[in-house]
Amino acid sequence: MMTTLLALDLGTQTGWSLLHHDGIIASGTLSFKNDRYQGGGMRYLRFCRWLDEMKALAGGNLAEVYFEEVRRHLGVDAAHAYGGFLATLTAWCEKESIPYQGVSVGTIKHHATGKGNASKQEVLASVRAKGYQPQDDNEADALALLEWARMQQVCH
Repeated sequence: MMTTLLALDLGTQTGWSLLHHDGIIASGTLSFKNDRYQGGGMRYLRFCRWLDEMKALAGGNLAEVYFEEVRRHLGVDAAHAYGGFLATLTAWCEKESIPYQGVSVGTIKHHATGKGNASKQEVLASVRAKGYQPQDDNEADALALLEWARMQQVCH
């Protein structure tokens, strides 16, 4: 039996992929954009509720969570949002006693394409060549990360 894994490309537009213990993979993207009537922290509360839903979807047995570890952001707002999602995710994992691991962008790109500096389009094309149909680069990154995580499971 396989382990249930969740892979995330954190951000306002979060990409996700879930490997269920029966081998089925589900993936998608979810927007955590606030509207003008919501306080700044609402996106993180919605993210936390969504994590609860993902755990339930995994039958309450989520073995590990992997996330794309971003060290450089294009803007201050993106950096702040990422930091908030990362803090929310790691606190949630600690509360739920679920192991988590960040994986560098270069590692994910190298695994997906063979080059650590691949473009978003190259990662998207590589993921599609493996038979997935991601909606955008966020979902493609989450699927590439999930594939990397699966390889780590096999090797250990």
